[in-house]
Amino acid sequence: MADREDEDLEMAIRMSMHHAPPEPKRSKPRHSSVAVGVVSGTPEESLEAKSRRIKRELMAAAAEKRMAAVATSKSNLPAAGKGGGEIGRREEEERVAVAMRNSPAASKGFGEVGRRKEKEGEGLMSVEEANKLFVIVFGSEVSKEILAQWSNQGIRFSSDPETSMGLVQHEGGPCGVLAAIQAFVLKHLIFFHDEVKDVFAMALNQGMGTTIKSQSLASNDFSSPTEGVKVSALVRSIGEILFMCGSNERAVIATLSILGSDIQQSDEIPTDEVIAEALSGLSIESALDLQKVLRVETYASQATALKRLQAMISIFHSRMGALLFLISALLSRGLDLVQTDRDDPSLPLVTAPFGHASQEIVNLLLCGQAVPNVFDGKMDLGEEMFLKGISQHVEVGFLTLLESLNFCKVGQYLKCPRWPIWVVGSESHYTVLFALDTGVQNENELEERESQIRKAFDAQDQSGGGGFISVEGFYQVLSEMNIKLPQEKLEHLCSTGFIVWSEFWQVILDLDKSSGGLKDSSGLMGKKVFDLYHFNGIAKSDLTGSHVNSRGEAPLQRPRLTKLSVSVPPRWTPEKFMADATVSSASSANDSSSKDTEVSKPEPSQHAPLVDCIRTRWPRAVCSWSGDPPSIV
Repeated sequence: MADREDEDLEMAIRMSMHHAPPEPKRSKPRHSSVAVGVVSGTPEESLEAKSRRIKRELMAAAAEKRMAAVATSKSNLPAAGKGGGEIGRREEEERVAVAMRNSPAASKGFGEVGRRKEKEGEGLMSVEEANKLFVIVFGSEVSKEILAQWSNQGIRFSSDPETSMGLVQHEGGPCGVLAAIQAFVLKHLIFFHDEVKDVFAMALNQGMGTTIKSQSLASNDFSSPTEGVKVSALVRSIGEILFMCGSNERAVIATLSILGSDIQQSDEIPTDEVIAEALSGLSIESALDLQKVLRVETYASQATALKRLQAMISIFHSRMGALLFLISALLSRGLDLVQTDRDDPSLPLVTAPFGHASQEIVNLLLCGQAVPNVFDGKMDLGEEMFLKGISQHVEVGFLTLLESLNFCKVGQYLKCPRWPIWVVGSESHYTVLFALDTGVQNENELEERESQIRKAFDAQDQSGGGGFISVEGFYQVLSEMNIKLPQEKLEHLCSTGFIVWSEFWQVILDLDKSSGGLKDSSGLMGKKVFDLYHFNGIAKSDLTGSHVNSRGEAPLQRPRLTKLSVSVPPRWTPEKFMADATVSSASSANDSSSKDTEVSKPEPSQHAPLVDCIRTRWPRAVCSWSGDPPSIV
């Protein structure tokens, strides 16, 4: 019976292909011109498309007929046990489900879900969805210059051996996207180097990444990783960000349909030349241009998504890479949720007139939500109005020059990320600051001890905040804090019948740590000393004019990696006192080693706008570096 129906179906299809009846012409209203980049309407249905549609309708009709037959036969089946009857029932239910999914007469709910799943599998995006995406990113009116910036910036590593771990920026708009990716790449290169290396070796063994060398970098040489390790770090970083945007439930990967099915479906990494040739002539000037070439794929499995990203990484290297990554992050979050995250969803995410990435884009890539502010939590404005900030701890953080200018306040979530890596924002650019040691974020041991002693002292202060306590209360503080004062010091402090905090504090500073004091034999007096690194990936003209060629042209500035030596005095010790204390310590210790003498010398202080950013995280920080000052513009 089924064979006969299949024969009838094939005959009907052949007849419909040759004798498809013409559809009546329908007059369509003419749409007036719309804003730049936004499109409406759909193209006229071609003959080929019409034939495919008729074929689908005939197949659906046959499926309906089978569905009715299955339903009739199923109603006549006796109740079965757990044996062959159960298997038969499952087979019948599967056939019914297939028939219902393909049937235009099926219930709207089930049929729509089925069609959406098929559509997602094909990676299609409707004109309406493309319009919505385009307007959210660029607005209804956007210049060709901004679109050119965002469609000509790849996610590529620097070719300079000194900065080969860094992503290079050629265009002026997408620096916020590149800086966020760079922060996660550094996280994997520095703190998960062995895992990146192992993942890359595994990929080679599985036949992935055949165009990449299998060498790995030394664990302490983060600035010169091999190509394979860099790609593995980039793949893991992109995957981590996308799943974070998707609430760790899904990741949407946006690629280009014009690359062809062979490239799209292959697990081999296509060469940059193949991608560049496929993109030649491509211009994104409207939502329709985007809709024609965009392909989206949704993944619930992180392993599957990473494998796909590994295979398609050359697309992200290409000139469309930054835009495709941003679209992937927005779709992973969901456009409706992105708009809900924002305080003013009417504004575009890419800001005019220069096409910079907004703070909402940077926050989306750092915390998974497109909130516009950098403070912690929400700010209640009253009458059920709120401003949205960062709601959770983050992997990598954010500092901004604007805080040093009192334009905003960065909260602790972004200032104290899990890993010591920060995207640094200026008025017009984003760069990255990082450390190789997670200990730079540890609380100062002596500051913590000072806080404990002061808290115990204040608990005994009966003067209403006057800063002095009774002798009885003083002995209680010494007992609680396990402080052992020499007898002469104890008698001196108690001689007046009350103890003043400032006098007590000077004694504590001169008391050895083994006796409960804060005296530091190293001469640092609680000062933290560590190194930070700053990376600026932009390649631009040398505005200083210090390097001019024979034709009088300023060459391109190469990406720069700057090492900064940072010292941070404790919050209770002024810098001047620190310098005096260290010099005094050095002069009084005639038998001290040359190393101790060198440590106690105050560092020369240098200043640049980056130092102002650093001081929002470490107040009173003193920074120094070799060569030109680090640039955050």
